[in-house]
This record gives sequence, C-alpha cells and structure tokens, in this order.
Amino acid sequence: MIITTDEQLDKLKAIGRICAMAREAMASAMRPGMTTLELDEIGARLLAEHGALSAPIVTYEFPGATCISVNEEIAHGIPGDRVLNEGDLVNIDVSAVKDGVFADCGASYLLGKGDRRLDALCRDGKKAMWAGINAAKAGAPLADIGTAIGKVAKKGGYTLIRNLASHGVGDSLHDEPGEISTWPDRSERRRISDGLVFTVEPFLSMGGHMAEQMYEDDVWTLTAEPLAPTVQYEHTIVATPRGPVVVTLAG
Repeated sequence: MIITTDEQLDKLKAIGRICAMAREAMASAMRPGMTTLELDEIGARLLAEHGALSAPIVTYEFPGATCISVNEEIAHGIPGDRVLNEGDLVNIDVSAVKDGVFADCGASYLLGKGDRRLDALCRDGKKAMWAGINAAKAGAPLADIGTAIGKVAKKGGYTLIRNLASHGVGDSLHDEPGEISTWPDRSERRRISDGLVFTVEPFLSMGGHMAEQMYEDDVWTLTAEPLAPTVQYEHTIVATPRGPVVVTLAG
C-alpha cells in the first residue's frame, strides 16, 4: 500500500491500534499454566469487539486467530493445548484487517523469571527493530533497514534469521513491494517510496541462521536452524520524508 489520502492513513492507524491492543492484552494476560489456545482466545475476542478479522485466518485459513510461538518455535506457532511455563520465551504475532486495510505487529516476551540471556535477547531484539524502523525514510535505500539491524546484531554477537523478512502490508497481509531484508543485503537496490506501508520485523537469534518447518504434520510452525533461542519484534510503519510513522502502537 502507498498512502495517498488521509482516509487511507486513518484506516491504517485504526487497524494498527487494534492489532497492538490485542497483542498487549494477550501479553498482559499471560500466566504460567495457561494454554496457548486460551491466550489466543483473548486476542480473538478483542479483534471481534473492535470489528476486525484475523488476517491469518482470512488470508491463509490459519488454525488460530493469532500466531503464538514458544521457546524452540520462532514463528507461526499454532495456538493449542501447549501449556505455558515460568521462564518460557513466547512470541505473540497479531495481524488483522478492518475496512479492507491490514496491519501486522509482534513481540517476544520472557514469561516471569527466566534465563538472563533471554532477557538480554529480548532487549536487543527490540533495539534491532527500532534501529531498522529509524532507518526507514522515504527516498532512502531499502537496504538501510537491514544494514542498521545488522549493526545491532553484530555488536551483541547475535545472528539474524535470513529467510523470514519484513514485507509490504496494507491492501493485503503480504503486499508490495514484497519481501524486505532484515539483515545486511548487498543485492537490495530498491529505494523507499513516499507513503509506503510495510513491516519491520527482525528475527534476532543466539545462533540460528534460517527458519525451517518444525513438525512433519504441521506446515506452519517454524524453528531456527540450527536450533537456538530467537526473538521477533515487529511494527507496521508508513515511510515519509521526515521518517517513519509507526501505526501499531496501543497508546
């Protein structure tokens, strides 16, 4: 999507806020002993209360309103009977559509007290996302986003998952201009269009390089290869000449 009218921007901000509210409600409700299905139902109710539809269901018939990935799972985890435990690393990814406009956001959380290295991974994963967001400016090279993220990863001794990318969003869940590298990519020659709507979502890892299908009977859930703790942080943004406008904020 390229934002050209105030009406488009208002609709994008509305669905972006709903996605953020659902993610925050789920994060606040997380407790040891809760199943991922129970957590998903909280997000589903909030989306419904605000007149939004789950984008994974609408687009892919995904078996859940949201994606919830725990520990070894790094993306597209299916909500179900898995029980959350103290110290689990949990990723909540919420995308939805309202009035024909899509938005997408995600964040990783350490449930309760856990490994201090995971606390640092979460902190640095968020820092990597914001480095990428702050590099997004109309007219700038798209590659600046991955370069900025890569600097944060290198400084902290982390790796980046290189087959899960940012993407255009707005008119659809995965929109033009297609995939956008969240790692240093010398082959990326495109520039950021004024008004372009897209996600910034690095997957920062303690050793993983690629994402692969985890279970033979589950085409959705992905794990890092090689296996390693991994976090994802994601916002939907609009690129402007003055810098990015982040639309997936709950406040």
